[in-house]
Amino acid sequence: MAKKSDGTDGPVIVKKYANRRLYNTASSSYITLDDLAGMVRENVEFQVLDAKTGDDITHSILTQIIMDEESNGEQMLPVSFLRELISLYGNSMQNMMPSYLDAAMANFRENQGKIREAFENSPLAKLQETQMAMMRAATKAFMPGAVSQGAKATAEPEAEEENELDALRKQMAAMQKKLDDLGN
Repeated sequence: MAKKSDGTDGPVIVKKYANRRLYNTASSSYITLDDLAGMVRENVEFQVLDAKTGDDITHSILTQIIMDEESNGEQMLPVSFLRELISLYGNSMQNMMPSYLDAAMANFRENQGKIREAFENSPLAKLQETQMAMMRAATKAFMPGAVSQGAKATAEPEAEEENELDALRKQMAAMQKKLDDLGN
């Protein structure tokens, strides 16, 4: 949690007024979306409330910041990812995506050093290892026991990874079928 200027813990409250102005109640000043983006980069927890209704609009403000970043600078989100993400809205997998993306991003943050090293040393081999580790961690978060904890050591790690991928694909297909059946 963030430590506010008055010494209390909790997220900084930012109020958004009808004139589109954002007011930081902790600093008693008007701020911009760029200021909020800076707060995110500095790991300052905040909550954006509609000044009139009191509704929490943090999600839409963060989405707006991403849209501004994507349109003003170098794009980080590939078109194929955006298409896949949009295609999941209304899909039976939609409810699983927020936790999956949270777990994947947390794993990415934990492994940033390894990822940098992979790009510096042997991009293809080490990047593949990192991606597989990220997939295993995300899978463990959603399907405990799906990735065998005591997997037998094999002479060919690639064959083991291929088997794990096949098992994951089968489990995902089974989950999709169950979710589709529940939706009917």
